[in-house]
Parts: sequence; C-alpha cells; structure tokens
Amino acid sequence: MSSDFEAYELDFGTITAEVTNKIGRIPKLSGEEKTQLVLNVDKQLEEVRELLEQMDLEAREIPIQSRAMYNSRLKSYKQEIEKLEKDFKRSRIAYSDEVRNELLGDEASSSENQLIKLREERAHLLDNTEKLERSSRRLEAGYQIAVETEQVGQEILGNLHSDREKIQRARERLRETDANLGKSSRILTGMLRRIIQNRVLVFMLGAIILLTIILAIYFNLRGH
Repeated sequence: MSSDFEAYELDFGTITAEVTNKIGRIPKLSGEEKTQLVLNVDKQLEEVRELLEQMDLEAREIPIQSRAMYNSRLKSYKQEIEKLEKDFKRSRIAYSDEVRNELLGDEASSSENQLIKLREERAHLLDNTEKLERSSRRLEAGYQIAVETEQVGQEILGNLHSDREKIQRARERLRETDANLGKSSRILTGMLRRIIQNRVLVFMLGAIILLTIILAIYFNLRGH
C-alpha cells in the first residue's frame, strides 16, 4: 500500500510543479491565450485533487504504526494545494504592467483606481467562494465519516449478535452436560450400592458355610 501512496506522491509533485509554473505565467498573458492556460491549470488542479483523494484512501489502508507519518505528509500536500488554488484565483485577475498598459492604453493612469477597486472586489468574492468550497468539503468529509461510523457500528452489532448466539449455545451444552453428569452420578451410586450389598451377602454366605463345616466336624468327632 505504501508503494501506491509514494507513486501518487510522484505524480502530485510533477503536476504541482507544472501548475506553479503556469500560474506564474497567467498574469503575463491576455485574451484567448490566457483563457486556454487558465482552463489547463484548472484541469490539472482537478487531477491533483483526485490524487489527494487516492492518497487519503491509501493512507487509511496503511498499518496503524506507520499511518501517522503518511497522514502528516498528506496534510502538508493538502495545505500546498490550498495555497496553489489561492495563487491561481489571484493570478486570473492579475495583470503584469505590460499587459495592463496594453489593455488600457492612454487611459491607464485615469482608470488605475477603478482597476484596483475591481480587483479587490473580485479577490473578496473569490475568497468567499473559497470559504464556501472548504465548508462544502468539510461537510462531505463529515458525511463520509458518519457513513463509515455507521457501517462499523452495524458490523459491531452483527458481531455481538453472533457472539450472543454462541454463548447461548454454549450454555445449553453446559446444561446438557450437567444433566448427563447428574444422571451418570446416580447410576454410579446405585452400582456402588449393589456392589456393597453383594459383598455383604457373600460374607454372610461364607460365614454360614464355614459355621456349617465346623459343626459337622464337631458332631462327627463327638459321635466317635
């Protein structure tokens, strides 16, 4: 799993380096060329977000003793992409001095204040949009955690139900074993009682036979 995470890291580093370079070029362009570059950067940022999602999934599969290190790296990557997104939004409304003069011509000095005000308003709007996007992502992450927690709870309840059934079956077997032991004990006690009775009878018969022999010998000797 860690090898997959590191492969995503390599892709992340390559794409973010390209995005950083292109973001620096955007203010220097205008017209269709700038529009195409903005679309290209937006597409690459979407790819980077997908890579972060893949790395997040891979980090969850990594053994817990190593997971903290990967989570720390993932957190730094998320901070990096957030900074890139801010730079990208600013670059879309920024112009270099050369491009600004080309667009405004002789009216550059008179409209400078209006341009600054417009840029500030757009930056404020983009910041609000970014806050909404972050809130949306947090809500999605919270929903995903809730779903995962519910699944874990269902699994635990299923395991508890299965364990309860096993315990009940074990108790039933224990009751059956106790009943069988009690029955066996009663049988053994009866057998032991009969053995003792038989031995007493044997001793009594032996004593009677011995006494009969002695009396027979006595009367035989007395007759002579």
